[in-house]
Amino acid sequence: MILSFTLSMPNIGSWNGKWTGAKNLYAITENIRSKKQAQKILDKEYYHYDFGDGWSAGVTVNSVTAKKAAKLRKASNGFCGYEWMIKSIKLYGDIRS
Repeated sequence: MILSFTLSMPNIGSWNGKWTGAKNLYAITENIRSKKQAQKILDKEYYHYDFGDGWSAGVTVNSVTAKKAAKLRKASNGFCGYEWMIKSIKLYGDIRS
């Protein structure tokens, strides 16, 4: 099953209240071989992480077709160095530091 992970920053702690990457798409797609694991990840659908400094990140997970995954990969600007969040979701079912 192919899952898409999309990054957002719902709480922004910058001086002007803006995230410079807000207009960009940050998404990664991964083929999860275990349907049980994929379903467990999809059951929660949205994962939140509070950095503790006024900033927080959100990761939205969806099941996508191969065609949609290819479009996402082409349009994405990476994952801003937060790939560790996806690894944490897959390992623990939550985002842990």
